[in-house]
Amino acid sequence: MEVILLERVAKLGQMGETVKVRDGYARNFLLPRGKALRATKTNKEHFETQRAQLEARNLERRKEAEAVGEKLNGQSFTIIRQAGETGVLYGSVSTRDLAETMTKDGFSVDRHQIVLNTPIKTLGLHAVPVSLHPEVEVEVTINVARSPEEAERQARGESVTTREETNLDDLGLEVGAALAEAGDVEL
Repeated sequence: MEVILLERVAKLGQMGETVKVRDGYARNFLLPRGKALRATKTNKEHFETQRAQLEARNLERRKEAEAVGEKLNGQSFTIIRQAGETGVLYGSVSTRDLAETMTKDGFSVDRHQIVLNTPIKTLGLHAVPVSLHPEVEVEVTINVARSPEEAERQARGESVTTREETNLDDLGLEVGAALAEAGDVEL
């Protein structure tokens, strides 16, 4: 199916281009979200009459996204979740959770704007891209921890999932010395 793009779509094209896409992609994504029109003769004529208005609206949205992006870029958000000793979460952190956390902190971000290919399933600091506009993308840091204190330690760069391991050589010498004192073993 051929469609006329009403805005820039990543990996597809710029506003005003006529591109050929699969029918399902057009019917299920591009057309319902207002990102494209079917490339019919009447729609092409309508687009040309509305082109200046669409470009002005796109420019306005981009400026708004850039303003929000300046404030949002580099921000850090903390999410508290339960996890095992190895740092694997008893669940996951999804785009919905991230959008709710960012909204609580005063940023209006929709879950569809967060670019998260797979849910976060481990403790730690995670860099997450946020696409505020097709031409504006920023990156935020998500600190997933078991408690606020643990989140502060992670933010300082400490690892909260590794336990102190006893040096086995030292332990072997201590055991050997104890057995030698008992008279059971010669060293």
